[in-house]
Amino acid sequence: MKSKRLFIFILCVQISFLSFWSFLVTSRLEAHEVRPAYLQLTEMQPGRYAVLWKVPARGDMVLHLEPELPVQCKMVGVPQREFTTGARVMRWTIDCGLQGLTNGTISIHGLRKTMTDVLVQIERLDGSSQTTILQPESPSLDLNAESLASIPVVGYLKLGIEHILLGIDHLLFILGLILIVGRRWRLLVKTITSFTAAHSITLALAMLNVVRVPQAPVEAVIALSIMFVAAEALHIRQGRHSLAMRSPWIVAFIFGLLHGFGFAGALSEIGLPQDSVALALLFFNIGVEIGQLLFVITIKLIIKALKQIPVNWPTWAELVPPYMIGGLAAFWTIQRVVSFL
Repeated sequence: MKSKRLFIFILCVQISFLSFWSFLVTSRLEAHEVRPAYLQLTEMQPGRYAVLWKVPARGDMVLHLEPELPVQCKMVGVPQREFTTGARVMRWTIDCGLQGLTNGTISIHGLRKTMTDVLVQIERLDGSSQTTILQPESPSLDLNAESLASIPVVGYLKLGIEHILLGIDHLLFILGLILIVGRRWRLLVKTITSFTAAHSITLALAMLNVVRVPQAPVEAVIALSIMFVAAEALHIRQGRHSLAMRSPWIVAFIFGLLHGFGFAGALSEIGLPQDSVALALLFFNIGVEIGQLLFVITIKLIIKALKQIPVNWPTWAELVPPYMIGGLAAFWTIQRVVSFL
């Protein structure tokens, strides 16, 4: 009983931290989902480029990011603006003279104040293209370098790790599964593996354009999935048996399919170049799995490290974690449904 109460205590601490962190990040668009922005510069004529700038948005809230192009590049015409699902899109033309984008600096104003990245792609008339990632700690690209480095594999890996570790909704779903499974770690491994397999399938389908699902409804249903696992965790503590208790891996697989579409939104909405889709798909997914594994291992290590701490919690404390998860998920559900109505 002591071990069981300690387990519940640790989960309460974890969920309380996640709830507080979620309040902070959802109050600032910069931290939500950590979706990358996308800057594409396509050379149409010698020295003249079509600019595509996509910035993550949620409703009327838009990340305060602005690209700063080399001084020799002058805007031609009037920029065109539009909102798509989850992003604000701007298009305009620049004239950089005969030297083109061969010197100077491309910077993203405001990037240092965010937790997101910016994918920058330059396509030239000769058919060559170069892609890189700008991050808060390195928001500028030096065009004077002899050669621009292509987007590193570790960049896609980092995006995946950040997406799961800062995607509070996905973490709460995993915590809900832990509440259902309890200390049956072998079953937990099976359940998490099932969740991984499921979201890997739909992530691949979405990124390869086999299946297209609107992102806003998907996020709302993901919130509903968190409410479901929270309710099941309550039922188990009330002595009621269900499919979730007997075979949690089935529940994890079914809802993992939905979460896969949510993961895909971090890549598909920014319009990755076709020649990078396969690489992005593979390493972004690997990054998601690494982050997910780190999260589960962290909880397990904390439980192991704190086993010797005497904690005498009342029996009703077992109901606190599922109620916290369910309450936060209910708020997300309402918020996300309202955003696309």
